[in-house]
Amino acid sequence: MPSRQAADLAGKRAFVTGGAAGIGRAIASALTRQEVRVAIADIDIEAARGAAAEIGGEAVAVKIDVRERDSVAAAFDEAQRVLGGYEILIANAGVSSMAPAVDITDEAWDFNFSVNARGVFLTNQIAARHFLSQKQGVIVNTASQAAKVGAPLLAHYSASKFAVLGWTQALARELAPFGIRVNAVCPGFVRTSMQSRGIIWEAELRGVSPDAVVESYVAQTPLGRLEQPEDVANVVVFLCSDAARFMTGQGVNVTGGVYMG
Repeated sequence: MPSRQAADLAGKRAFVTGGAAGIGRAIASALTRQEVRVAIADIDIEAARGAAAEIGGEAVAVKIDVRERDSVAAAFDEAQRVLGGYEILIANAGVSSMAPAVDITDEAWDFNFSVNARGVFLTNQIAARHFLSQKQGVIVNTASQAAKVGAPLLAHYSASKFAVLGWTQALARELAPFGIRVNAVCPGFVRTSMQSRGIIWEAELRGVSPDAVVESYVAQTPLGRLEQPEDVANVVVFLCSDAARFMTGQGVNVTGGVYMG
């Protein structure tokens, strides 16, 4: 049953990019529990189908490459066909790589920006046009605590996530007169497969063990543990609901206190 706070979400439809795993999957699951019908959009269609089957609640899988406009447009068209429309976009698809700033390659820079920044731009723009036509809609973008404070060894990732916040604020101002809200969440050290890869990279670059990297993450977190994807998903559900009806243009920290600004 939907919670009292998010009961207004029941019957709505959501499009979640990067929804096959990690934070995206947790968001799709959390929305489904609020009786939202969800399109799980991912470049890995088989993983998206598996997630949709496990999550249930009429969740469907849609293939998308957020870097390509034609792919994004086709994915939204498919969601429109299968779900009959959508009122919520969660632009969550993201990637990372790690290197000292002086060693970042053009390819690594472009890869981070093509998914993290361009992917948000394309999905937000196409969804916003749809929301303007129906005079309602909510967008939540996944940024990062690295969008608030530049992260060593992640300069290109940080830059792409700073771009997400700038875009979120500007789009929120443009769409506010039409009653369409745009916010972002800024997760901290979240236990996902992407973090697991990052721990190995950071350990190698710093010359320490993976356990030491994890210990450093926990030590930086005042609440004293690694973040779980569900910690982010719960905040996203709130931002999608009428309980957050007077919030727009925000980059909401969900970091366990790592960043408090």
